[in-house]
Amino acid sequence: MLSERRLEVLRAIVQDYVGTEEPVGSKALTERHQLGVSPATVRNDMAFLEDEGYIAQPHTSAGRIPTDKGYRLFVDKLAGVKPLSGAERRAIQNFLEGAVDLDDVVARTVRLLAQVTRQVALVQYPSLTRSSVRHVELLSLASARVMLVLITDTGRVEQRFVDCPAPVGENLLADLRARLNSRIVGRRFPDVPPLVQDLADSFEVDDRPSVAAVLATLLETLVEEKEERIVLGGAANLTRFHHDFPLTIRPVLEALEEQMVLLKLLGEANDSSMTVRIGHENFHEGLNSTSVVAVGYGSGDEAVAKLGVVGPTRMDYPGTMGAVRAVARYVGQILAES
Repeated sequence: MLSERRLEVLRAIVQDYVGTEEPVGSKALTERHQLGVSPATVRNDMAFLEDEGYIAQPHTSAGRIPTDKGYRLFVDKLAGVKPLSGAERRAIQNFLEGAVDLDDVVARTVRLLAQVTRQVALVQYPSLTRSSVRHVELLSLASARVMLVLITDTGRVEQRFVDCPAPVGENLLADLRARLNSRIVGRRFPDVPPLVQDLADSFEVDDRPSVAAVLATLLETLVEEKEERIVLGGAANLTRFHHDFPLTIRPVLEALEEQMVLLKLLGEANDSSMTVRIGHENFHEGLNSTSVVAVGYGSGDEAVAKLGVVGPTRMDYPGTMGAVRAVARYVGQILAES
């Protein structure tokens, strides 16, 4: 257990290194921070922190820089989430409220996160498996061709075309639409199949094949996994941090190009609480020089997807955590109102 004084020394080292990009020495610490002790005491504290693995000396006669272990302690014990200013909150809200549909919400969120944090932004599309049915619409396109429109509580709109074995009249279509909505509106997707499995049996014998075709298409839509998709933006921001990557930035960029890597990266985040993974805590070797800050977002109390940012371990953690949390909250509000 570190003493409060040594925790303050570590906090000062992290803050100075993040701000200056330069290794931090004891003299600089005593000049910039009111630590209340002599430079000799600070040097002793720094030697202790180095022995314990919280800071390291990048080369001889240089100051010290935080290690992954040091950043972890900083995030867990020393870094509060920095609140956004009123102007920043209003700017986020106004930018996201201009979205016209879910695709636009996701695209705007990626751009916003990348701009606010100056990191690489990741936004996962809301998962259908965590969504609820808001409305089902059935539209006649031809005598035996129907368009099924499924609208979710997260704003997703799924459209499917159904070729029925027989002509489908407007009365049948209206009846099926009403019965479907009465059974499944407000229900979670995984709960829907048993609610409609016997629905075709309640129609006239001649209509049952066409009803069954519509229901089969609906069920196929519910179980599709194409929603497991992540949108990335702001990769060019990494070029500002080329000094933070020991050898080359290429492994980081290659890892970020793989959709499965991104899915696993956000998948490791908790649904509701903030998750911060630092350096070698990340599973992918190419991301061992980065940190990930992520959180879930949703239209209610439960998260339907996740968003976050990837950047170097030399990151403004309080500011980044505050921005990610604020954006997630506003996205959730927009989905709830859509």
